[in-house]
Amino acid sequence: MTQRINTHQQSPELFKKFVDFSTALRHSSIEESIHDLVNIRASQINGCAFCVDMHVKEATIHGERPLRLHHIAVWRESPLFSARERAALTWTEILTHLPTEGVPDDVYERVRSQLSEKELTDLTFIVM
Repeated sequence: MTQRINTHQQSPELFKKFVDFSTALRHSSIEESIHDLVNIRASQINGCAFCVDMHVKEATIHGERPLRLHHIAVWRESPLFSARERAALTWTEILTHLPTEGVPDDVYERVRSQLSEKELTDLTFIVM
């Protein structure tokens, strides 16, 4: 495998700011359990095995149940997620595969019915 760029070494000031930003997100208005679900789902969509593994381990440490972890990939068909969690997963998927025309109004309204403007803003930063 070709040696890849060590981003921490090449841009230490930006890497530190990224870590600080990631840490700040942990103290957002979005509860830890949803934060974990969103991280796992975005990693699944992006096809990053390393990230899926890391986020599943974090969620497990935070007390997430194994069955729910197995159901994240099929959350629409699973009865294991609350309306609020479904809204967060919907937002994660739409932002990860952002359509050219942006987020459809019906999706926005469905998500907004479960999350405040502040929560939706914080969730957007988590997904990004």
